[in-house]
Amino acid sequence: MSGLPGAGTSPGLGEASDLKFPLGAKFREPLTEARFQRLFGDAEQAPELLAEPRSSRLCRRWRRLASACSGPGAWRLLRARLPPLRWLPHYRWRAWLLGDAVAGVTVGIVHVPQGMAFALLTSVPPVFGLYTSFFPVLIYTLLGTGRHLSTGTFAVLSLMTGSAVERLVPEPLGGNLSGIEREQLDAQRVGSAAALAFGSGALMLGMFALQLGVLSTFLSEPVVKALTSGAALHVLVSQLPSLLGLPLPRQIGCFSLFKTLAAVLTALPRSSPAEMTISALSLALLVPVKELNVRFRDKLPTPIPGEIVMVLLASVLCFTSSLDTRYNVQIVGLLPGGFPQPHLPDLAELPRILADSLPIALVTFAVSASLASIYADKYSYTIDSNQELLAHGISNLISSLFSCFPNSATLATTSLLVDAGGNTQLAGLFSCIVVLSVLLWLGPFFYYLPKAVLACINISSMRQMFFQMQELPQLWRISRMDFAVWMVTWVAVVILSVDLGLAVGVVFSMMTVVCRTQRVQCLALGLAEGTELYRPLEESHKLLKVPGLCILRYPTPLYFGTRGQFRRILEWHLGLGEGRKETPKLDGPPDAVAEPVRVVVLDCSGITFADAAGAREVVQLARRCRDAGIHLLLAQCNASVLGTLTQAGLLDRVTPEQLFVSVQDAAAHALERLEPTGPKTCTV
Repeated sequence: MSGLPGAGTSPGLGEASDLKFPLGAKFREPLTEARFQRLFGDAEQAPELLAEPRSSRLCRRWRRLASACSGPGAWRLLRARLPPLRWLPHYRWRAWLLGDAVAGVTVGIVHVPQGMAFALLTSVPPVFGLYTSFFPVLIYTLLGTGRHLSTGTFAVLSLMTGSAVERLVPEPLGGNLSGIEREQLDAQRVGSAAALAFGSGALMLGMFALQLGVLSTFLSEPVVKALTSGAALHVLVSQLPSLLGLPLPRQIGCFSLFKTLAAVLTALPRSSPAEMTISALSLALLVPVKELNVRFRDKLPTPIPGEIVMVLLASVLCFTSSLDTRYNVQIVGLLPGGFPQPHLPDLAELPRILADSLPIALVTFAVSASLASIYADKYSYTIDSNQELLAHGISNLISSLFSCFPNSATLATTSLLVDAGGNTQLAGLFSCIVVLSVLLWLGPFFYYLPKAVLACINISSMRQMFFQMQELPQLWRISRMDFAVWMVTWVAVVILSVDLGLAVGVVFSMMTVVCRTQRVQCLALGLAEGTELYRPLEESHKLLKVPGLCILRYPTPLYFGTRGQFRRILEWHLGLGEGRKETPKLDGPPDAVAEPVRVVVLDCSGITFADAAGAREVVQLARRCRDAGIHLLLAQCNASVLGTLTQAGLLDRVTPEQLFVSVQDAAAHALERLEPTGPKTCTV
């Protein structure tokens, strides 16, 4: 700073007996915004035009879009939209290929029983879960940026989709359907599920076109974890009829969890002993295997595929004992070989399913983006949230043409992929090979698979979601507000439904943000002896308070919701109007405003943005200060806030010489005004 006009040399030790300024400090003239722009900014830029004009921003964006039409620009765009063009040339074939192959095959083995299980949760035949475990995985491998992300069927989305499908295509009240009627009902439900995938995919593509990847931030971590934990309880209760062999209709809407529990308790005497035995044995195998995989993940070369072992054992047992004919055990039946003919979903259904597609799209993106971010931070690479929107949007849109239901990244298979040694998206190709072999050749082996086993797989896969509740004590210690968001979202999901619980959680979390801006403390600042630092007066009685000078820091955005609070706080500190008498005691010592204020410095560094109402409030404050004989100085306004204040007419009330780049500069100017014989320079 010594090169600035007005810079001087530091005083000697003998001249530094006054500890208002630090020893050995250099001095310069206070910098206003206008003077700072003349020294360091664009010389042609006028002080009142600190914000960039909208026309300039539009022209710059147009030039950027036009440059994409050139050869190099098109190649950059292609590499951005097809991530394999970026990571495949740098792929370490010797170091990574084996890990990707083992991880992909392991995840593919889990996809087979899990896909069929989640298809039943979606109220469609099991084979469509295999389709959903193939096409989305293949598409995400080509378009996704999450190297360790595993996509496919997800319990929460299957539950949300199943509730919508049951409402759109309800089962007849009688329940006794012939084979042809059952096929027609299944076809209608498959069409509705595919329409939901099409609608959610189209919404995500629209969000990508508008570059709305930032929307994932509105689904905070407590909301997502509470949503998945509450949905896991819904999955558990919804699978009880299948575990007990009770042919009960699925409950949908609010309080569905309690309706299902009541129906199960009422029909409990009619439970099937054979299916109860199968369920008990399946859980007795699956739950310990899950625990072993978690506890010995570092010692096992690859996780134990408990699901596929259980599927094979149950299929062999049912076939050899004829459980389907002797005890009327519900089985999967024939899995059609090959793939369905691609066709567009019934577009006439789109208006009906739009309200269901929106929460499905939000949950898809929120869960996938948060999972991708967790592993990207862990393994030191970056993801593109807007590219993730494109990947999941196209994945749902194209897979819906093959009768797939909504899909996303999954918690269980993503963790399994990482534990098995996966390194890149190439693992998804090996997973697709496993699912493809089942669709083409191995499907008949699952004919005698009891549906009760699939229900047990659904329940055991919820383990990770249930154990998220263990984080609540730590969350309570870190942030009571986040704990409240978690609990409100969880209770809303459990009592109402997943869709409404998500809405309640998002609204409540946003309300907590608004409430935090309403509970702000406006801090009165004083000079720390021997330094140039200004700290809150409440921190120490040794801070210097200059008579007639009031330095205030307002650390929150200034918008329509805080303008009234801003006015009352400033009135209390400055003694304007009746504010001081009506407002309870705020931050600062009792005598903070005992002497009439002649100069006030408003530190705007905490005001991240201001709307029209907030800007007009500052203009009104400037007018009232001028009428009361108080000299108002503004310090550290960012460009956005300063532009808003300028457009609201601030420069009609104050001069550019009252806008300073820092609190120190404004305070130095204030001291010069209060003490004409005192120091006229600012420490740096």
